[in-house]
Amino acid sequence: LVPGRIKEVHTESGAVLKAKTVIISTGARWREINVPGEKEYRNHGVAYCPHCDGPLFKGKRVAVIGGGNSGVEAAIDLAGIVDHVTLIEYGAELRADAVLQRKLATLRNVKVIKSAQTTEVHGDGKKVNGLSYTDRNSGESHRVELEGVFVQIGLVPNTEWLKGTIDLSKHGEIEVDAKGQTSASGVFAAGDVTTVPYKQIVIAVGEGAKAALGAFDHLIRSGDDETELAAAA
Repeated sequence: LVPGRIKEVHTESGAVLKAKTVIISTGARWREINVPGEKEYRNHGVAYCPHCDGPLFKGKRVAVIGGGNSGVEAAIDLAGIVDHVTLIEYGAELRADAVLQRKLATLRNVKVIKSAQTTEVHGDGKKVNGLSYTDRNSGESHRVELEGVFVQIGLVPNTEWLKGTIDLSKHGEIEVDAKGQTSASGVFAAGDVTTVPYKQIVIAVGEGAKAALGAFDHLIRSGDDETELAAAA
């Protein structure tokens, strides 16, 4: 992205797009645990969205990897659907808000394992049937028999190509104002790639509409001559 009165977007193919306004909606991707079996059993027992895929595991045993807010929230939600939840946290303590931890502690079908590093997702060639982890204190390896693994260790915004161009948060998300405007005039952003909380489709759709209206308002108020863009092209 090259900001300016006329913005440019340089693509990997070598093409250059020019426009008076740009709306960035490149989204985010789930952070992966990068262990054997994760990619092989994705959508065959390995999942990343408890709201989307939780009901598919009704009455089954699952694991949630991650002890932050998203992980503990996922464990709480899944506990009302599945038979049993094993929450695996790499650190010595859970990192979720205290109110979430208190709620988690009241659930009888949830087991929390701390100081555990997930090492492999097992399967029968078609679907997940287990998970292995190493106790980071003793070094011992353990296996948990289950049918599903929910990876909840955060999202990675697709903004690597924007570093040094517009303002990003410490998590790499694009910082936007109430109209979806970024730190570069005429450059807007919407959806999971931004600092807007709650990464849900319905929210991203609304943010997209807002950014489009913000871009439209910018064009009206900028007073640029239509021939300027044609000349730049």
